[in-house]
Amino acid sequence: MNRHVNAIAGRLSLRHPQRRSLEILDRITEIAPPGKAADVAAMLAAIRSEFPSVTDFERDFPSLCFALATGVGKTRLMGAFISYLHLAHGIDNFFVLAPNLTIYNKLIADFSDRNHPKYVFRGIAEFAIDAPSIITGDNYDQHDPRSGTFLGGVRINIFNISKINAEMRGGRSGQRAPRIKRLSEYIGESYFDYLAGLPDLVMLMDESHRYRASAGIRAINELKPILGLELTATPFVETARGAVAFRNVIVDYPLGRAMADGFVKEPAVVTRKNFNPAGMSAEEIERLKLEDGLRLHESVKVELETYARETDNAIVKPFLLVIARDTTHAGQLSELIKSDKFFAGRYRDKVIQVDSSKTGAEEEAMIGRLLKVEHSDEPTEIVIHVNMLKEGWDVTNLYTIVPLRAANARILIEQSIGRGLRLPYGKRTGVTAVDRLNIVAHDRFQEIVAEANRPDSAMHLQTLVLDADALGQQTTTVVSQSQLASKLGLTPAHATSSTTVAGRDQEPAFTRPDEQKVAQITYQVIRKLENQPQILPTIEYLKKPEIQAAIVKAVEQQHQPSQLELAGVTERPDFAAVVARTVELVTQQTIDIPRILVVPRGEVKSGFKAFTLELDTLKYPAVSDELWIQHLRTNQLEVVSAGLGGSDEARLEDYVVSGLVAFDDVSYDEHADLLYDLAAQTVRHFKGYLSEEDTRKVLRCYQRDIARYVHAQMQAHYWEDVVGYEVKVSKGFTELKQSAYSHSVREPTANYRVEPADKSNMAKYLFGGFERCLYPVQKFDSDSERKLAVILEREASKWFKPARGQFQIYYRNGADHLEYQPDFVAETAVTIYMLEPKKRTELDDPLVMAKKDAAVKWCANASGHAASYGGKPWRYLLIPHDEIVGNMTLDGLAARFTCGS
Repeated sequence: MNRHVNAIAGRLSLRHPQRRSLEILDRITEIAPPGKAADVAAMLAAIRSEFPSVTDFERDFPSLCFALATGVGKTRLMGAFISYLHLAHGIDNFFVLAPNLTIYNKLIADFSDRNHPKYVFRGIAEFAIDAPSIITGDNYDQHDPRSGTFLGGVRINIFNISKINAEMRGGRSGQRAPRIKRLSEYIGESYFDYLAGLPDLVMLMDESHRYRASAGIRAINELKPILGLELTATPFVETARGAVAFRNVIVDYPLGRAMADGFVKEPAVVTRKNFNPAGMSAEEIERLKLEDGLRLHESVKVELETYARETDNAIVKPFLLVIARDTTHAGQLSELIKSDKFFAGRYRDKVIQVDSSKTGAEEEAMIGRLLKVEHSDEPTEIVIHVNMLKEGWDVTNLYTIVPLRAANARILIEQSIGRGLRLPYGKRTGVTAVDRLNIVAHDRFQEIVAEANRPDSAMHLQTLVLDADALGQQTTTVVSQSQLASKLGLTPAHATSSTTVAGRDQEPAFTRPDEQKVAQITYQVIRKLENQPQILPTIEYLKKPEIQAAIVKAVEQQHQPSQLELAGVTERPDFAAVVARTVELVTQQTIDIPRILVVPRGEVKSGFKAFTLELDTLKYPAVSDELWIQHLRTNQLEVVSAGLGGSDEARLEDYVVSGLVAFDDVSYDEHADLLYDLAAQTVRHFKGYLSEEDTRKVLRCYQRDIARYVHAQMQAHYWEDVVGYEVKVSKGFTELKQSAYSHSVREPTANYRVEPADKSNMAKYLFGGFERCLYPVQKFDSDSERKLAVILEREASKWFKPARGQFQIYYRNGADHLEYQPDFVAETAVTIYMLEPKKRTELDDPLVMAKKDAAVKWCANASGHAASYGGKPWRYLLIPHDEIVGNMTLDGLAARFTCGS
């Protein structure tokens, strides 16, 4: 493998289909080196011998299509291609074609703006020093490219093919020749002729299906580049006789595969429980779909905010897309949504109509709002459109689609989901509502499901059935900040219309505004002292006179009166008294949770021990020649793993080895002998019931799955050699993080002492009424947790359920290090407990044991830190659920279920 491939893949964080595409480009340049005088027929023969799906370049120059599903990252792959061709082969000149103005402008930003979040060369050190020159269809004729005016070793020309097409048809100028072919006063020839004379021009064609047969692309073909690289999600051209597949597809990674690999949202078709359209008019069905879509949208909005607050991520504002039949229909829908009859006019200022009926200032305002629809401070939550939102409009916050245009099921699916598949956080979260795209299609539900379940379908949709009663229940994101924060008058950041703050009605600790301001400044000063465990190993040290004096001094320096004060007229707050009261409040409403870091001492060595694989369940059948050809020539790759139409490996073992080195914890240089031993075992296993040729096909077809199977077994044989570990305490105590829950507005806060009516659905209850809990409300995963809360209210001086990230304890699960979030923390007069109630049947589960081991080590280190200043020790309790009963005491549970010493 070319070293540049590994370096670029790592620097740009390429996903495996992107990396595989780069690997194939590397192989192509080896077996069919591009050049101005290259034999095109010979290049095709060489490429076809290893990549049978490429039967024709379909151009006068070598051109290959990389078909990657929407949302996988075609633009970043273009950046990787350019980086590779420059670094590995010294190619400096590139010509990038965009299909329309939207994508043209997007590409210019992605390739030129280093501060742009999607800058394609971020991480490429060579381009950080000498950035590529970006030459566009708007400025190419203003300079002489040979005079050095265009700085930079690499020159990237970006042009809009639709503009060239217009000029070829006569355009506004009425001339046949496009402007790029006209004589330039700067260079004495046309820019087109200049480009055609370059010895190393490479053409990259974005969304190439949009202009394959256009007049502009035929003109551009005369540039005779040394290589063409096409990118599209749909490698076929629609004709009157149906779809005609490209014949130069070398990588085909379709939407179904991207869904299975988790690179895009999971689309789901939505209907209403017991929905029966009989007796309903088309208008009534349409309105029901629209209303249910809005109700679902509101539910998703709450789930997104809750997830963001739980994980300290940015809050994503979702929007709903309505697909109208025509501009008249779109206008009617817009008027309906803006009327008082539709949800009391709640969405009047939150809807935009995007279609060709808008011109002038109205069009500019529409486009302005549309381009900002991802921004959390932009009010738009509903977009009505008539087939205007196509490629180039890349958003990550489209979550609900209501198609109201007549179409067959396949077209309805493909046109509906294309713009809503991108994930807002770049990867799936594991939270269903955050990872799902909803298509509301009550009246077409069965038809769409049947189409999606066809064996040759590009995707298999989930189904979501809405319960009318549940749909009518409005939900909200309940932010449960600590009692301390509420008493100090602090409020959560970025509150939205969906945010409810628990405990806001409680009595504040400071009623005078000036004193509350001083108390809040005091708390900020105390928070900064978290990072000085040598000075402040525990919150109790805040009571020391010298520390309080230092806090008072810092508060006085930071305090700024709200307006100019006249001495003797305005009463100044008693800083020392407010600081003392705030310190007392902090000590009462906080449990000392240190931030503990365990770092290895000396050199760390790790690896995997040799072992014998268990391969009995690995029984893939032989892959038929017919199936083999089919998956290379179509965009259906459900049965293909990492092959993707790629080249054969020299040895059968190389399929397994190349699959294993893709894992982050496997280094080829350090594990080569073991990897080839495991690969040899795997090959021998398949050869035990398959021929050599069938073994090759199976290894090629199922490469990724086989690698995952072997890698999973490697985890049991991982070893690590460390001289020793050193425990470092970076914080003596940490601020209590806020929790967030999704909750029905109609559901009252439940009394934690009362057993709920529906114990099988504990997640719907929000419990309150606590006196010793450090938060106003809590949610419990089981009734056993609720019972434990009753015990803690009686036995502990203070307790709470930690939010994610409060402890930062990590445990190993295979190759991953995952965060452990304890269920409860409780403090008594002599001990601080970390408590984990668990089903008795799960106590011996490997994951439970891994979490326990990590928690026990953390508690031991925390106890060691506490012992250094006379603090309370920590104890970890793993408690069987059936042992948690009302007559148990905390001491009784600790005596029986404390883990470790």
